[in-house]
Amino acid sequence: MKIALVRIVLVVAWLASWELAATYWIDPFFYSKPSLVAARLVEWFAQGTSQGSIGVQIAVTLEEAVVGFVLGSLAGVVLGILLGRSPLLAEICAPFIKAANAVPRIVLASLFVIWFGLIGPASKIATAFVLVFFAVFFNAFQGAREVDRNLVNNARILGASPLQILLTIVVPSATSWILASLHSAFGFALIGAVVGEVVGADKGLGLLINRAQGNFDSAGIYAGMIVITVLALVAESLLTALEKRLLKWRPPATNTDKPV
Repeated sequence: MKIALVRIVLVVAWLASWELAATYWIDPFFYSKPSLVAARLVEWFAQGTSQGSIGVQIAVTLEEAVVGFVLGSLAGVVLGILLGRSPLLAEICAPFIKAANAVPRIVLASLFVIWFGLIGPASKIATAFVLVFFAVFFNAFQGAREVDRNLVNNARILGASPLQILLTIVVPSATSWILASLHSAFGFALIGAVVGEVVGADKGLGLLINRAQGNFDSAGIYAGMIVITVLALVAESLLTALEKRLLKWRPPATNTDKPV
């Protein structure tokens, strides 16, 4: 309760200082202020945006982010576990993966527009996919390599097949690594979808932010950022609940550090 109260006080103090600064010292045309951002949010949800209903814009961005998140996560998990359990294959693919990871992936959004078209979700999903894939892949790869060798050897002695070892030992052992990466991966998926919409789209939150920028509407930019942040926080809470459910079998961590 005390922590929540401190957080509320900090937020209120920050908003109040911003409001006062934009009223008396800095130009609200460039920096906006909380009252203007709140008014823009009320306008969007009550009357709609210049591109139509705010619900439609949220739904479009969410669809692109979720599809990119699911596809990128699946590809990252499968390839990460496959290479993590195959040292030879990992050695062969290592330079190609490092080279692909070194490419500024946000820049690929412009290339995806050429490949998949300006209008439609394909280019945005592709941008979200590449951002999610590497975030999940490296965790799945490391998780597959961290599996207890003695446990795997014992399973082989007992006659377990490679598929049984994979499904009953490797995947459960790597689950915590994979789930940890998913928390940041959905944020990357949202970033990919929004960046793709900023580059070119006919709907979505990224388009609203792009139009607000073109009109020097700083309140609209902040309002778009707030909506995206709320979506990311809701997704984070859902992923946390999923993580607790999937890792229910693990014993609770004990804190061995005692205060002196």
